[in-house]
Amino acid sequence: MTAGRLVERASSTVKSAAATHVRPATPRDLDAVVALRLALLREHPDHPIYGRLRTEIDRRARDLFAAQLRTRTETILLAEVAGEVVGILRCVESMGSPLLDPARYAYVSSVYVRPEARRRGVLRALVSEAERWSRARGLEQMRLHNVAGSVQAECAWEALGFAVVEQVRLRSLVPER
Repeated sequence: MTAGRLVERASSTVKSAAATHVRPATPRDLDAVVALRLALLREHPDHPIYGRLRTEIDRRARDLFAAQLRTRTETILLAEVAGEVVGILRCVESMGSPLLDPARYAYVSSVYVRPEARRRGVLRALVSEAERWSRARGLEQMRLHNVAGSVQAECAWEALGFAVVEQVRLRSLVPER
């Protein structure tokens, strides 16, 4: 089954009353991981960074995400509602600057909740599990980057305790065509 069909099939079964279950992804979940992470990228086609998808993205994604599923310094969490995967979050144990504390922190990335499952506690459940994973590793801080300009996303992250502390800016060096 293709990654797109997995997301499409799962979207028809999301129930708002069902509890969210979060678990670590395993190599057997590769199709779901690819489907959700590519859905995240494809949700931002006009973004100056995320809107520039490479050719052969499906093959490249499978190879990259399969390697990420095998590493011991990160976890990919999947959220399920009524037995269907509806959300994903990647959490990496990262090294800080040797000049700053903390020396290590949790870096949260690739967070995506399918549109029909949003505003039902799925993101909160994913972040709670990422926090448990991070605390178990002795990490005292979680950091993330998110797409600028989405008021809904900014409000969600603020509600979950994430504060804006810096901005990422982009300047293209390639001449426009």
